[in-house]
Amino acid sequence: MSAAVITLIVLGATVAFFVWDRLPVMVVALCVPVALWATGVLDLGEAFAGFGDPTIIFIASLFVVSEALDAAGVTTWVGGVALRLAGESRVRLVVVILLLVAVVTAVITPNGSVAALTPVVVVLAIRARRSPSELLMPLAFGAHAGSLLMLTGSPVNLVIADYAEAAGVGPFGLFAFAAAGVPLVLATIIVVVLLGPRLIPHRTPGRSLRDLGGQAAVLSEHYALGDDEPVRLSRGVGVIEAVIPPRSAFVGDTAYPGMPTESGRLVVRAVQHRGEDVGAKHTLHAGDTLLFQGAWEDLAEAAQDPDILIVDDPELVRRQAVPLGTGAKRTLVILLAMIVLLATNVVPAAIAGLLAALAVIVTRVLTVRQVYAGIGWTTVILVGGLMSLSAAMVKSGAAEQLADGLVTMVGEAGPYALLAGLFVVTAVLGQLISNMATAFIVVPVGLAAAAEMGISPAPVLMAIAVFAAAALLTPVATPANLVVMEAAGYRFGDYWKLGLVLIVLYGLVGIFLVPILWPF
Repeated sequence: MSAAVITLIVLGATVAFFVWDRLPVMVVALCVPVALWATGVLDLGEAFAGFGDPTIIFIASLFVVSEALDAAGVTTWVGGVALRLAGESRVRLVVVILLLVAVVTAVITPNGSVAALTPVVVVLAIRARRSPSELLMPLAFGAHAGSLLMLTGSPVNLVIADYAEAAGVGPFGLFAFAAAGVPLVLATIIVVVLLGPRLIPHRTPGRSLRDLGGQAAVLSEHYALGDDEPVRLSRGVGVIEAVIPPRSAFVGDTAYPGMPTESGRLVVRAVQHRGEDVGAKHTLHAGDTLLFQGAWEDLAEAAQDPDILIVDDPELVRRQAVPLGTGAKRTLVILLAMIVLLATNVVPAAIAGLLAALAVIVTRVLTVRQVYAGIGWTTVILVGGLMSLSAAMVKSGAAEQLADGLVTMVGEAGPYALLAGLFVVTAVLGQLISNMATAFIVVPVGLAAAAEMGISPAPVLMAIAVFAAAALLTPVATPANLVVMEAAGYRFGDYWKLGLVLIVLYGLVGIFLVPILWPF
């Protein structure tokens, strides 16, 4: 059995297991390089090279930067601005989110923008009393359209521009892709607004979400603290609500409002017994609740005490209730520096992301523990594992055989048929392997066909860039699709309904609009 056939069998089995959805995606992804090594398609180094690929470093770094934006309250602030602009209207929310992610993606690529904006959209959803699943798929798909607004929107654009220069049609400029990107962004907004409610599934995330933005007012009212001494949350000081569990060491101790804790770093603001406020000294019983006030770091330390049960994680309260908190300015400077490095290509993307992640730690925006917790390891492992499949498709010749055969069938039917054939090949491969790998496979075939037909390579190259951005049918098509999967609670088969409609639009733009702007 040839290596190409084995690769296609592994590919089919991988897709089948993803659709079956009975095994964790990480398990399936880790089985792929093992299978390709065991069958001899790849050697050991090739099979696991994906885990050392710069793309993995870049993706992990983007998660760290995203976590820093969230921890510093930047995402809460952006979410508040967006919510004021959009209100609770689904249509306005969709428009604001899609425009925001398109603009951000134009500078930092779909993976970076979706990783950074996912916490923002989750906050928007819970404050608008909507499920995050209504808004996160539009976020990911809007990023794909936004990647065609500027040359820096996707690594594929840079590859296409290099091929254009080598083919003698001149390099595509910084905003050349916008001629196709702007119509796609607008079309995506229209489709999501009109068809989103029917095509986007309503899912419940694995973790329950609450809006803690108004926590200060809620606690002030619940504990009847009044207007003269309400709960106030600031960058430095916060509160936590704790319950005394059975068998706690605090049962039988005395507590009263205004009492400092044993460490002296926290103050008891209020005590309740059976739902009633206690104003004097009170002997604590199991089920009593206390409100502690102090520095956020001291509250976080107190939350680890096994003798109390915390109602809401103080870190989560701080992130949602205190916009532009401690470290916000540093985080924004780090983000801006990373964007400049990415936009100017002074260093590779992985280095830019890694420098930003290191800066987040060095400037103490995040601790090392927070960095580890903030990285989406499922996404990292999935991408690393599936890179071996992409390598096998190229090495075995399976992908090139598929692309070559289809282009041969349509090559003599005219340039529009050629673009249609390239669309089918690119759209299919783009759901299974990375769009970068797809571009490297399809571009040489497209250029050869253009030369044989005697047409300009410019429309062929630009059309391939559009087609490569249409990785919308599965969560594994791009890391951007994967990032929103867990936060929204999506399943593997949830993407194709909306994705199929949008892919048709990408095809129409690439086949019919691109040749008008870049004639044959």
